[in-house]
Amino acid sequence: MSEFRTVARLEDVPVDTMLQVELDGEKIVLAHVGDRVFALHDECTHEEFPLSSGELVGKQVTCILHGARFDLETGSPRALPAVRPVRTYEARVEGEEIQVRVG
Repeated sequence: MSEFRTVARLEDVPVDTMLQVELDGEKIVLAHVGDRVFALHDECTHEEFPLSSGELVGKQVTCILHGARFDLETGSPRALPAVRPVRTYEARVEGEEIQVRVG
């Protein structure tokens, strides 16, 4: 089982913004919504395009390439053309650090 690892500071991802980070070669998008931080694989499952370049609305991220939309909690697609979910990672805030578990 993998451990949580620090990938960013809370101040690096203000509320209602996203940030791309890399952990063990995995590109991950962090999304800060309300008092939670979500972590997803930073690639649209419809076409290889970074979700971190997309738009964050509530608990969903929209890929700006073709409009595919994904749920931040589950990674489930919420709008076509995506039909496959995006991988999600467990994320937490410890003090001022954002930590993610990959693996």
